Amino acid sequence: MLSYIQIILAIILGVLILIQHSEGSLGAAFGGGMEGGFRTRRGPELWIFRGTIIVACLFVASTILNLLY
Repeated sequence: MLSYIQIILAIILGVLILIQHSEGSLGAAFGGGMEGGFRTRRGPELWIFRGTIIVACLFVASTILNLLY
């Protein structure tokens, strides 16, 4: 049962990561692309970000439980 939960959490986590807005590009990897500094997340973007953190924590917790039992 726990394996199915992990599969579902992994799919949800992958989807949440993919739909996040990314400002990174190849230029940002080499120090460029930082015009304007950091920006504040608002609205749906904030909920997606927080949801990603929650799902990631649940995934890690389910993995640890799977290792223990």
